[in-house]
Amino acid sequence: MNIMENLKNLFLLDPNVIYLNHGSFGACPEPVFKVYQNWQRQLEHEPVEFLGRRAPQLLADSRQRLAQFLGITADKVVYFTNPTTAINVVAHNLFKFRNPLLHPGDEILTTNHEYGAMDRTWRYLCKQSGARYIQKAISLPLEDEERFIETFWSGVNQRTRVIFMSHITSPTALRLPIVEICRRARQAGILTIIDGAHAPGQIPLNLSIIDADFYAGACHKWLCAPKGAAFLYTRKDVQSWLDPLIVSWGYESEKPSASQYIDYHEWQGTRDIAAFLSVPSAIDFIEQHNWESVRFRCHQLAIETRNRIDQVTGLQPISSDDWLNQMVSIRLSDKIELDSFKESLFHLFHIEVPTILWNRECFLRVSFQAYNTQEDADSLLEAIRFLL
Repeated sequence: MNIMENLKNLFLLDPNVIYLNHGSFGACPEPVFKVYQNWQRQLEHEPVEFLGRRAPQLLADSRQRLAQFLGITADKVVYFTNPTTAINVVAHNLFKFRNPLLHPGDEILTTNHEYGAMDRTWRYLCKQSGARYIQKAISLPLEDEERFIETFWSGVNQRTRVIFMSHITSPTALRLPIVEICRRARQAGILTIIDGAHAPGQIPLNLSIIDADFYAGACHKWLCAPKGAAFLYTRKDVQSWLDPLIVSWGYESEKPSASQYIDYHEWQGTRDIAAFLSVPSAIDFIEQHNWESVRFRCHQLAIETRNRIDQVTGLQPISSDDWLNQMVSIRLSDKIELDSFKESLFHLFHIEVPTILWNRECFLRVSFQAYNTQEDADSLLEAIRFLL
């Protein structure tokens, strides 16, 4: 029995479903979920004691553990329920009513590989303000990193004020070279906002090295924390203009802490903070279970599965292996009706895996996590052979 088969017993997933969709919502191990439930019980046991007296220090301790994991200091990170909300905080602050940082004609440069909710956020705000959301087309397949950087950077001009980019893309599952992009942007005086929803836990992550102005990440995906745990990292020199999306008691705080950034964004009224407090347990879990080995095996399984499916379909991969980690998007024929194909995989073969239509191309996005096995990959391949 290999390490992945051993770890499968520690997750709460339905044993009758072959779960190859960790990338969408994650999955929480049972030991971490028990910690999460314990925090919820403590909250319900004495809500005033928990939220009114203990919560600030509990959150500070949890942020400290997360910050250590991310290679930063705790005064640069605050919890949010998901990366979409975290990035909305930043995006809305660029278009402040009285003192906007972006004006009509200013540009936000991005790729055409971004998460749909974020595309909608930027288009909505640009429509209100007259700024422009520029999606630089990055064609497939991706092979040479330098070529990607030069292609993307060719979209920068005198109107470019912000670069928004995923660390690992959602539709195409590609890890982008954000360190060099952030370095160039800082030299050019361009603000950088990185959507790192898929990065924490899937790849080693040091935000001090990346040096973006803002970086939002999910803890409930590849880090395996409970649902509703994410974070926003903000460089110290840009924290002061980041007003809260939800104005609550942290604004004009009666008991201000040493960080206005934490005060403004951490307290948003009554809410369940158990997921935030469980993040240290999720970090402990992956550190206790040789996660470097897990990542390596999942990466191998992803590459092997992609290659086997490509042999069946006769289609070409969208990148070389070094752009990928534990999640891979695999081309499907454009003649496939994606919704029916996905439903057939689930109802006929009990396989949970998403299909994606991106840039008029059809994809199957397959995620491999610690609980997946070679047998899971074999079952997917057999199902695809049958359906095609």
